[in-house]
Amino acid sequence: MTERDSVELGVELLSKLEFEELTLAEAIDRIETITTNPATTREILDVAEKRGVIERDGTLLKPQRGTYIKFESEVITKEGEFTCRRCNAAITTGYFIKMESGELGPFGSSCIRKVTGRD
Repeated sequence: MTERDSVELGVELLSKLEFEELTLAEAIDRIETITTNPATTREILDVAEKRGVIERDGTLLKPQRGTYIKFESEVITKEGEFTCRRCNAAITTGYFIKMESGELGPFGSSCIRKVTGRD
């Protein structure tokens, strides 16, 4: 995945989080499922703010869009041997988020809920 792809995927993920607000640390936790490069993380946050996807207020972020990830159509499961992108646990059922920018995953059953803001 190129840095540009990572930025687009990160911005799209931030646009679909189910939170009224979240801390910068919580947002970075989600972004780290895409990249751990600090420069790319900053770029994702900057681009998201410039596009009106998030509003930054100190260490709080407020998503500005009301579109959420639809589990019925935008989350797919695959069976196999995977490692969760969030917690690094070995999993046999991987949950993947289908977005316009690409596919993000795999995640375990609890991490998919955490990443999308359902938990």
